[in-house]
Amino acid sequence: MNDTKTLMIQGTTSDAGKSFTVAALCRVFANAGRRVAPFKPQNMALNSAVTSDGGEIGRAQALQAQACRVEPHTDMNPVLLKPSSDTGAQVIIHGRAISAMEAQEFHDYKKVAMNAVLVSHTRLAKQYDLIVVEGAGSPAEINLREGDIANMGFAEAVDCPVIIVADIDKGGVFAHLVGTLDLLSESEQARTVGFIINRFRGDIALLQPGIDWLEQKTGKPVLAVIPYLDAFYLDAEDAIDTQQVPSSAEHTLLNVVVPVYPRISNHTDLDALRLHPNVNLQFIAPGDTPPPCDLVILPGSKNVRSDLAWFKRRGWHDYLQRHLRYGGKVIGICGGYQMLGASIDDPLGIEDAAGKSEGLNLLPIRTILAEGKITQRKNGSLNLAGRDVAVEGYEIHCGISEFIDASANLITSNEGVEGFVTDDMQILGTYMHGLFDSKDALQSLLSWANNGSDTGNVEAPVDLNQHRETQLERLAEAFEAHVDWSKFNAATGFGVIE
Repeated sequence: MNDTKTLMIQGTTSDAGKSFTVAALCRVFANAGRRVAPFKPQNMALNSAVTSDGGEIGRAQALQAQACRVEPHTDMNPVLLKPSSDTGAQVIIHGRAISAMEAQEFHDYKKVAMNAVLVSHTRLAKQYDLIVVEGAGSPAEINLREGDIANMGFAEAVDCPVIIVADIDKGGVFAHLVGTLDLLSESEQARTVGFIINRFRGDIALLQPGIDWLEQKTGKPVLAVIPYLDAFYLDAEDAIDTQQVPSSAEHTLLNVVVPVYPRISNHTDLDALRLHPNVNLQFIAPGDTPPPCDLVILPGSKNVRSDLAWFKRRGWHDYLQRHLRYGGKVIGICGGYQMLGASIDDPLGIEDAAGKSEGLNLLPIRTILAEGKITQRKNGSLNLAGRDVAVEGYEIHCGISEFIDASANLITSNEGVEGFVTDDMQILGTYMHGLFDSKDALQSLLSWANNGSDTGNVEAPVDLNQHRETQLERLAEAFEAHVDWSKFNAATGFGVIE
């Protein structure tokens, strides 16, 4: 008989704190010496990561695996949807892209997807003592209830308890919790064992009458009130977090601009820059005018030709040409790298309607999108400005880019050479995500972007890997201190923390 215990965290809304609650509990249980794994049956996100088995999962689940101190695996997120349009998405099952589907087509596919979900959960249950599951969106989305695999449909299938999280910082927390519970079926209400109120600021005594009312109204305990954590930064699951460590004008040594095109992906690549005290990084939303800067970064895209057309329509091409004339630097990552080339050809309609687009003609490469997605971890040497430093990251892309003429290779690894830097050292492009995560690579890239000047004199650059560890421990400490563990154990049956 399998003794693995499963607990599911669902939320009243998107961005209620499900991802961080799962990460927090995973680290708390890992610190207590338990074998714990994260799990998300179905994720819809454009931020993804590559696992040890060479598959693709949501970035949040990779972070949660780190919280558990285990390697991320495709079983931790068996179904990943990567939107390529308002109604369609690439469907990834067990880490591998199987096809693009429209919303109705995927709705009909859910029975097959549920089988993949249950297979993965069964495999994890054979390896771990505890599984902490993250739901998606809200379980009260009535239009998505039929065939649900992401929330209560999964909880009912594996018969696990559910905790519902709400973000009090958004306002209306009691209405969110009561309304969500009220819209669940009788059996779903019964398996909801309690609530967590997230991101509370102020005097808890002033909240207590509301907690008392909520518990009396619903018959469910409030298991924790988690305080708002100032200056808390972890990888975003999907939405762009524009917060940044404040820097004064005298400490800002590099201004960076990033266009937010409609299908931007893996913008977590930029977290190390966003957190650097000497870097002023600005995400430029549609309709905003980009200011003068030192460096423009074109991030990844899930629909490169469509985002390239958007980029041109919005006047970014002219802005980029002017930026380069005045000596500015440009970096293209993955889809952004493809955009910088001469052409992008999608003869099979891999990402959208079949066709070919002229690129920005700033790098001598051409790209053909083809079946067979490349997902691999990669490490090597960053060859920049006469100094080689170690760099590691991962690739996730469908396109194959070839050099039109002789190349100045950006990265050298055991797999060969990858990426491009122009002779004038103004433009570089690469398929490697995570380029800025390594402290030495980040410092080398910032020095290049600042024409050789040191950008780390005021404060040391962020080591993003160490930063994640620090933030995970901080998150775990907050949960250890503010969860009522006697109520938690009684509700869930976990009994890990006394």
